[in-house]
Amino acid sequence: MRKKSTANRQAKAANNKSANGFIRIISGQFRGRKLPVKDVQGLRPTTDRIKETVFNWLMQDTRGAAVLDCFAGSGGLGFEALSRFADHAVFFELDKSAASQLKENINMLKLDNAVVKQGNSLSLLEQNTQNEQFDLIFVDPPFRQNLAEKSCFLLEKNNWLSAQALIYVEVESELSDLSSPDNWMLLKEKTAGQVICRLYQRQTN
Repeated sequence: MRKKSTANRQAKAANNKSANGFIRIISGQFRGRKLPVKDVQGLRPTTDRIKETVFNWLMQDTRGAAVLDCFAGSGGLGFEALSRFADHAVFFELDKSAASQLKENINMLKLDNAVVKQGNSLSLLEQNTQNEQFDLIFVDPPFRQNLAEKSCFLLEKNNWLSAQALIYVEVESELSDLSSPDNWMLLKEKTAGQVICRLYQRQTN
């Protein structure tokens, strides 16, 4: 019985390990590093191909930026920004196990300029209690939950954005009519398979 129990535990551990995965940092000081990712429902890491496009768009704007990753999940976008010498990053993540993994990855990279806030992103965006402002914001929520547009308007309403903040939004391709605040200018747009990638810049005049 003991042997069977041990075998069952080993099989279960192997299944859990195979269900999880990794993301890869594609450039910067941590280039090539692989970070573990939990298999969480709705978590959809941004592909390397899209990350390459996004950070080509942001090539001149990442270094020294204050970064907010609103639906962090794997943290792929936020960690990529930190690898490219962003000043600091805040990760919002609802799922406890995913948030715990983000913290482990922060420790593994020995980062002292990254913070994870576990909770509902819309609720966190409702109240900017510390009057934080960010230069670069990633809005890449789970699909088909009506989260992206609400997040964009909460970012503007509750003073999360610096004067000329850049906001990257990634949504499912059927949301081509996604609304954004009137003072956001669309700088870049690309459709890649099932997703639409957009980069906005906040205008203060």
